[in-house]
Amino acid sequence: MSTDPEPGTGALLGPAQIRELAARLDVRPTKQWGQNFVVDANTVRRIVRLAGVGARDVVVEVGPGLGSLTLALLPVVRRVTAVEVDPRLAGALEDTVRWFQPEHLDRLRVVAADALTLTSLPGPRPTALVANLPYNISVPVVLSFLEHFPSLERVLVMVQLEVAERLAAAPGSKTYGVPSLKAAWYADVELAGKVARTVFWPVPNVDSGLVSLVRREPPETSAPREEVFRCIDAAFLQRRKSLRAALAPWAGSPAAAEAALVAAGVDPRARGEQLDVAAFARIAAARPAGKP
Repeated sequence: MSTDPEPGTGALLGPAQIRELAARLDVRPTKQWGQNFVVDANTVRRIVRLAGVGARDVVVEVGPGLGSLTLALLPVVRRVTAVEVDPRLAGALEDTVRWFQPEHLDRLRVVAADALTLTSLPGPRPTALVANLPYNISVPVVLSFLEHFPSLERVLVMVQLEVAERLAAAPGSKTYGVPSLKAAWYADVELAGKVARTVFWPVPNVDSGLVSLVRREPPETSAPREEVFRCIDAAFLQRRKSLRAALAPWAGSPAAAEAALVAAGVDPRARGEQLDVAAFARIAAARPAGKP
């Protein structure tokens, strides 16, 4: 590699290094894997700062790409486990770190895998997920990692701005829906900032947003999480209908749905977009026994 880090960047990647790495690896960003590489060092520094990670943290990074965010994380945290589906990028990441930050190479572990299929990771348990997520899998990845890795205390991800707003939406808003509710089962969620499309190569046709999730205990309920999520899915499958009607297939009949809603203290005429996750947890717990 012939291009040295720019003076004062803290051995981070800039536009020249990104393009040289891509050319050397013959990497052409693909829509299939949602690849848009960050070329702005200030953006990755901002992500690390907002993530609030430090020397004790074991960070899992999904979709490290050419290593922009990885290089910003390594000097700050205990370890980075980088999960990359593109075999060329997975194979090159250690070499990139060896070139730019050889003193931190021992903090990196690369896992060549599809993040959507992962239920375990090598090494110490992750405490944080920090990533520039591919737009096409962002919500499933966040929910899957919160489910399968209970050691995760917080998440800071960059996603499409529209998705970020959905995840962080509050009841009653136009963007509130299934992603908002399922994320709220695990964590307190907020929009942590916006990111201009110009910090990426190639430049996407949408802006991005940063979402912060801080894990907390789920709502108290006798219903398992899977049942609460089925109730949420049913409510938003026909979101214009009243909950009495929308939940009828889930509960077994309109009358059974109404009985569960009344028992949970919810107006059967309400719509799903008006309720928080605690209300859905109460409804799921009140569902008549023996129903499918």
